[in-house]
Amino acid sequence: MLDARPMRHFLEFEKPIAELEGKIEELRKMSEADGLNIADEIAKLTEKTDKQLRATYAKLTPWQKTQVARHPERPKAGDYLRGLITDYEPLAGDRAFADDLAVIGGLGRFRGRSVVVLGTEKGNDTESRVKHNFGMAKPEGYRKARRLIELAGRFGIPVLTFVDTSGAFPGIDAEARGQAEAIARSIEACLESPVPVIATIIGEGGSGGAIALAAGDAVLMLEHAIYSVISPEGCAAILWKDAAQAPMAAEALKLTAEDLKRLELIDTIVPEPLGGAHRDCDATIAAVGDAIAAALTPLLALDAAALKAARREKFLDMGRDALT
Repeated sequence: MLDARPMRHFLEFEKPIAELEGKIEELRKMSEADGLNIADEIAKLTEKTDKQLRATYAKLTPWQKTQVARHPERPKAGDYLRGLITDYEPLAGDRAFADDLAVIGGLGRFRGRSVVVLGTEKGNDTESRVKHNFGMAKPEGYRKARRLIELAGRFGIPVLTFVDTSGAFPGIDAEARGQAEAIARSIEACLESPVPVIATIIGEGGSGGAIALAAGDAVLMLEHAIYSVISPEGCAAILWKDAAQAPMAAEALKLTAEDLKRLELIDTIVPEPLGGAHRDCDATIAAVGDAIAAALTPLLALDAAALKAARREKFLDMGRDALT
């Protein structure tokens, strides 16, 4: 159970909701301390909070969705592995340089079926974020991903990936060790895989660092996740020389699940609990599990040749309408 983690962080646009929830908490403490019967007042405030939450999340802007996708209490890749995968056996290293903890993965069972799982892990607190390099992988991380995808192909078991990264690590050492080549090879491994590949964007899907694990037969995306070629801040810095224009860039990038589904760049939008995945982690993970199972079932009926052909056509078809 993940919901034992107390939710303490409110986003800027959630301030009215935070104030209401603060008042509810104060009333509850007063009731416990003084034995006052103020259940009616609490019920009224709770109803008002629910209405405010629904109204707020019904009209989120792309920039606000970006903030929700980055929420520090949102479930991370490791949470999905713990919630959905049994008999998990982690596998480490790229067999060439090192083990990159920004990419986690291994063998396990998803609802009784053997799978290879991979994820970009951001971490849940300061210590784990530093340990996992904030989910920004280096070349050895993508080479590990490629190794595990190819391992899945040899054993004939599906691949499940969970993507949550602002992008690949941009450091000089990563570039010196072949960052672009490693990402390209990981994408190639996904596209050439003889087994089903199901990718789920659970938070941020940033640039090539995300695509390296997301070139799947089915791409699922949580309702308030984002998926883009560049971050809004990076786009704003390039186009307007001003990162403060990030909200405008977020609008232009078409990075929301609704935009990407309309453009046919993803296959399925997975609904989140009211107020975002961070408000009910267990329900979110369960919903993702159901969506993965639904996407995986028809793919299991295809042989390797049919899978590759359908996958090739899927990606070649992207953008065709824009060219005609």
